[in-house]
Amino acid sequence: MNITDIKGTVKLANGVQMPYFGLGVWRTNEGQEVIDAVKYALDAGYRHIDTAAIYGNEEGVGTAIADHATDRKDVFITTKVWNADQGYDTTIKAFETSLEKLKTDYLDLYLIHWPVAGKYKETWRALETLYAEGRVKAIGVSNFLQHQLEDLMQSAKVVPMVDQLEFHPRLQQPALQQFAKQHNIQFEAWSPLMQGQIFDIPELKELAQKYGVSVAQLVLRWDLQKGIVTIPKSIQQKRIEDNANVFGFNIAAEDIALIDALDKGTRVGPDPANFNF
Repeated sequence: MNITDIKGTVKLANGVQMPYFGLGVWRTNEGQEVIDAVKYALDAGYRHIDTAAIYGNEEGVGTAIADHATDRKDVFITTKVWNADQGYDTTIKAFETSLEKLKTDYLDLYLIHWPVAGKYKETWRALETLYAEGRVKAIGVSNFLQHQLEDLMQSAKVVPMVDQLEFHPRLQQPALQQFAKQHNIQFEAWSPLMQGQIFDIPELKELAQKYGVSVAQLVLRWDLQKGIVTIPKSIQQKRIEDNANVFGFNIAAEDIALIDALDKGTRVGPDPANFNF
């Protein structure tokens, strides 16, 4: 990944350019709250917005993008099919609903939100259809572990281009990172700031002071230097701007190693190997 600025991209397996820095809108309320957050992000130079059907805020995201001076073609929009909609026909229908809410006629990236056993292969087949029809530029998965990826890839015509996973200094899954790299699957971090828990890690505080940056900026820069797409969530204008201010410094290799050493396999979200929703 060649890190340049907030509009920089990483090339996916099919050649699509995906901005490596974006805004996540999980737990951002539909209506003015999400509209404002997306507007702040676009004003600050973000060109990647990540939502999901289950977040219940696709309409607000669509409104903010439609009303902004930035061209739709210059904004990378990701959304995800929810578990209850998985299956071939229901996924196609869910995709149509998401498009309508987002006020667009195509998606940049469509993901299977969780690996629902017995359903994700048919769901993937629907994503392959949408991709073949040119209605989505790239397709991928979210929360798929290695065994689930391997199972999906046995019957898939198209290898997932992205796997979006919980990723932060306390949960790094290096073997899964390596597997993704081997198969040209772009690793993407959700909850990169560990829902705020990174601010309690003393080693990160010390390193942030060394570089004269915030703990959040340090961790987001670490993501990028590890070649991982990152989508921090915030609704506050200043924080959205500050989060993106990660292009004026470079973390030295020994300090990357120090952050790598903080891995404890600790999750703040559900375990993809054992969930029931």
